[in-house]
Amino acid sequence: MLLLRCHLKRAPPQVLCRFCAVMGKLQSKLKHGTYKYSRPDGIIEDRIQSKAFQEYTPAHVDTVSVVAALNSDVCVSGGKDKTVVAYNWKTGNVVKRFRGHEREITKSSQAGTPELFFLEQIACVHKSNQFFSASRDRMVMMWDLHGSSQPRQQFSGHAMVVTGLAVSPDSSQLCTGSRDNTLLLWDVGTGQCVERASVSRNLVTHLCWVPREPYILQTSEDKTIRLWDSRGLQVAHIFPTKQHIQTYCEVSEDGHKCISCSNGFGGEGCEATLWDLRQTRTRICEYKGHFQTVASGVFLPRALALMPVIATSSHDSKVKIWNQDTGACLFTLSLDGSGPLTSLAVGDTISLLCASFRRGIHLLRVDHSRGLELREVAAF
Repeated sequence: MLLLRCHLKRAPPQVLCRFCAVMGKLQSKLKHGTYKYSRPDGIIEDRIQSKAFQEYTPAHVDTVSVVAALNSDVCVSGGKDKTVVAYNWKTGNVVKRFRGHEREITKSSQAGTPELFFLEQIACVHKSNQFFSASRDRMVMMWDLHGSSQPRQQFSGHAMVVTGLAVSPDSSQLCTGSRDNTLLLWDVGTGQCVERASVSRNLVTHLCWVPREPYILQTSEDKTIRLWDSRGLQVAHIFPTKQHIQTYCEVSEDGHKCISCSNGFGGEGCEATLWDLRQTRTRICEYKGHFQTVASGVFLPRALALMPVIATSSHDSKVKIWNQDTGACLFTLSLDGSGPLTSLAVGDTISLLCASFRRGIHLLRVDHSRGLELREVAAF
C-alpha cells in the first residue's frame, strides 16, 4: 500500500482521476451492511456483514408480493407492478418478464384488525419450467419459462381475488382459493373446473398441497386451518381454531408436519405454529418472538441447517430461524428499511429468498462459521 501511495503521488492528474473513478465503482458494488444478531443469552447486537453485498438489477419496480423457487438457479416473483418475473438469482439477471394480469396488488384495512396484504400468489410445478400466478384481477394464469411471454392457460371462475394456489404432486390438478369463500379444483390439461366447494366465512389466505397425498392444506381469515381431500373436495379435518387470522401454511417435504402463521401486532399473535399432519393432528410447538404479522414460514432442508429448523419472515422486517423441536429462536436477521417482509422461499441448500415491501428480493445465505447465522449477500 505504501508503494502504491508513492507511485500515486508522482502520477499525473489524469491517472489519479482514472484510479479514483475505478475505486469509486468498485466500492459502489461492494457494500458492507449491518445485521441484528440475537445471542443465546437474549442480547441483540449489531454485526457488520463480513462479505461484500451486491445490488443486482431489480426484478420489480414496486413492492414484491411473493417469491418462489422454480429451480436451484431461477426464482419467480410477482408484485404490485402487475408483472411476473423469472430471475436468475445466481447471476443477478432477469430471465423473462411475463405480463397478463390487469390488476395491481393492493392492501386493505378491516375494522378491528391490522392491515392485511392481499398478495399475488405463485405456485410452481414440481421439476418443471411451468408455474401459475394469480392477482386481484381474479384470474389464474399458467406460464412456461421457455415458452411465450403470454400465458399458456387461463383459469377464470372466482368472484373475488384469488388468494391461494396449490399444484398436485403429479401436476395434473390445480386448486385455487379465494375471498369468495370457495375452493375450485381444476384439470390443468383442459383448464376446466372439475370440483367446487364453499364454506361460509372461509376467506382463503393460502393453500399448500401435501406431498404424495391427495390432501390440500388451507388457512383462512376465520382463524381456521382446514385439510381438504381433493377426491370430491371435502373437508377431511379442521385443526383447533387459533386466536388470530392465519396468513400462511407450509407442509414439510415428508408430508408429516405443517406450519401455519398468524397475523398480529405488538407481539400479540404474530406466531408460527407447528402441527402434526398424521393421525393425532395436534399442535406440536409454537414459535413466538415476532412483533408483527408473520407472513411466511418454511422448513429448511437438513443440508442447509444441519438440524431440524424452520424460518419465518414477518411484517416487522425480521427473518428468524427456530429450533423446530424446542421452539427456541436460534438467529434473528433484521432487514432494516425493507418494510414488511412478504414472502420466504428456499433457494438451494445454502440460500433463502425473501420478498419485501420496499427493497425488492433479498438473497440470504446460511453461514456456519460462527454457529447458525444468516447473511444478506444480495438484493434485486
